[in-house]
Amino acid sequence: MVTLRSACAAGLLLAAIVVMAASAQGYPERPVRIVTAEAGGSQDVAARILAVGLTPLLGQQVIIDNRASGVIPGEVVSRAKPDGHTLLIYAGTFWLQPFVRKSVPYDPVRDFSPITLVVTSPTVLVVHPALPVKSVKDLIALVKARPGELNYAMGSAGSANHLAAELFKSMASVDMLGIGYRGNGPAVNALISGQVQLMFATASSVMPLVKSGRLRALAVASAQPSALVPELPTVAASGLPGYESISTTGFFAPAKTPATIINRINRDTVRYLQTTEARERFLAVGAETVGSTPEELAAKVKSEMARMSKVIRDAGIRAE
Repeated sequence: MVTLRSACAAGLLLAAIVVMAASAQGYPERPVRIVTAEAGGSQDVAARILAVGLTPLLGQQVIIDNRASGVIPGEVVSRAKPDGHTLLIYAGTFWLQPFVRKSVPYDPVRDFSPITLVVTSPTVLVVHPALPVKSVKDLIALVKARPGELNYAMGSAGSANHLAAELFKSMASVDMLGIGYRGNGPAVNALISGQVQLMFATASSVMPLVKSGRLRALAVASAQPSALVPELPTVAASGLPGYESISTTGFFAPAKTPATIINRINRDTVRYLQTTEARERFLAVGAETVGSTPEELAAKVKSEMARMSKVIRDAGIRAE
């Protein structure tokens, strides 16, 4: 027997479904804004390539909104209306911020709806040519023989190359000192000049220097060999089993964005990422396309938060 209460509940549910379907059918109704980090960085480049591909698929202009790195891009999107018109593209530092800062104005799991993994970019372990090592095994042996003497270059505290080095230290049980610089460029310059001895850096920033002989590459930090640097073995296979450090860029919407809209953005994004054009454009800037389900991105975020939180805590990493 159908009661008045159950009938009202069913009616409300049906009305909600109709509203969600209508909103998805009309989506997008205006230009779509992708919030990301400052102009010129890897996140900005990824967002701009994706914007070019998504604009014709969505039927609306996709524009880029650059904000200062750190918590600001995530804060902006977490507070936006959940209608699919304000989105976030950012790498792992976005979901690791709560572990490196005392106060973060968003929860990377609770306040966002995952859309898809966009690209990955493995770091490359490079050393100054004067350092007498030719492999990861050689490097580990040297650092153990000279504890605390070797320095590695990094960007800000909690940056991808900082975490890559700290993970290496933890897994290899070695002692070396991190020297911070204002960004990847100054850090690479310090390595070239010999101020520091090694660095975990993006392939695109150091491989031209490796080919010219100004740096020596030992290995790539992805779990499997990378199409970006097919000539390099992995760190895991050449001296440190289980090691992996890649920069993963994800695509997010504010929490409570209707599933129908999330699915639409996911479908069009993955469709573009699977094209030859997208693969070639991202490879040219040192990244490999992925494309995934929202659930796969959610699982990636949670697993990385669990894995790296211990590294960050044990190393005492704190952003200023």
